[in-house]
Amino acid sequence: MSTDSITLAGLKVTSWIGVPPEERAHPQALELTVEMVPIRGLAGLGGLGEHTVDYAVVAQQIQEVAAAQKRRLIESLAEAVADVLLATHPLARVTVEVRKFILPHCGHVAVRISKGRPD
Repeated sequence: MSTDSITLAGLKVTSWIGVPPEERAHPQALELTVEMVPIRGLAGLGGLGEHTVDYAVVAQQIQEVAAAQKRRLIESLAEAVADVLLATHPLARVTVEVRKFILPHCGHVAVRISKGRPD
């Protein structure tokens, strides 16, 4: 398996997320970093876009997943994003970090999930 990767860093999304209902009452700004390991790797692509991951499509899919439903946990959002990307792109592995800016005196809270393609 290749260790080559494509990273989307600091992707800003809006989502209704939080454990207490009052936290989910208004959309919140979140930030995601997604590292994708293509099945094929990046060497020898020869400028052919169809042999790699279209990161503009990935960014749009992430926006759609984040906005699709209210969630209680950023952990659930990270898992949903990973599942969608593995199901729709030629990826061997994906790591998703979700950052939430909710606690006072704290830059952010983050979760990170890493999943591979099911065998």
